[in-house]
Amino acid sequence: MSAGLAVEDLSFGYAGRRVGSAVSFDLAPGEVLCLLGPNGGGKSTLLKTVLGLVPALGGQVKIDGDDTLQWPAQRRALAFGYVPQSGAGQFAFTVAEMVLMGRSAHLPAFAAPSAGDRDIAAAALEALGIASLAARDWLKISGGERQLALIARALAQQARVLILDEPTANLDFGNQVRVLAELKKLAAQGLAVVFATHHPEQAFACADRVAMLHGGPLLRLGSPEATITSETMREVYGIEVDVVPVGDGRIKMCLPHQWRRG
Repeated sequence: MSAGLAVEDLSFGYAGRRVGSAVSFDLAPGEVLCLLGPNGGGKSTLLKTVLGLVPALGGQVKIDGDDTLQWPAQRRALAFGYVPQSGAGQFAFTVAEMVLMGRSAHLPAFAAPSAGDRDIAAAALEALGIASLAARDWLKISGGERQLALIARALAQQARVLILDEPTANLDFGNQVRVLAELKKLAAQGLAVVFATHHPEQAFACADRVAMLHGGPLLRLGSPEATITSETMREVYGIEVDVVPVGDGRIKMCLPHQWRRG
């Protein structure tokens, strides 16, 4: 079952260094929220604070009105699926074993996965279109295949909210498109999805709303069309851009003035 996520007046950072403050947004089941902002602007720290991996400096994170920051770690693991910028280490697991690890939040200490757990992991591989990779060595598949496997692991976790930190980083163009398409599919199945990216055009491709983080509170929160503008791009990234529609106009690209010919 999916859940509504509400982040309320959240302040975050580390000991002696506040990164962001007064951040608020909500997300309904089936919605995709894209988080944009510059390097060092606090995107990863915000996501880790929402997950409870970094202690909040103030505010609340709620699912169905219940403050998750007060939950024990295992209960949060049942609610949130997390795909980090890079993860899963350099161990020679098979892809099936890596995805099966998503079931660990449901298991008592030292318990082995059941046949039912294995079926859930297999279904997650199937849902992401990578069942053929199940027996492959994790270290010998492509970067795009790894990202899909990490998303499958979060899906096997049966998370209610899926949080992804730059899920297309270091992927080629084709694999970026595949990962974003899978995020849209998962949202269509009722998950609430939050992902951070450095590519504004990805918000137009798959997000319902955009949260633009810039040195403290959110600068903007709204639809991609209302949020990603020449003015906001100048304020956040310090460059002049034209936001240009392509194709049928639904997707837009941010073209820096420096790239103009002539």
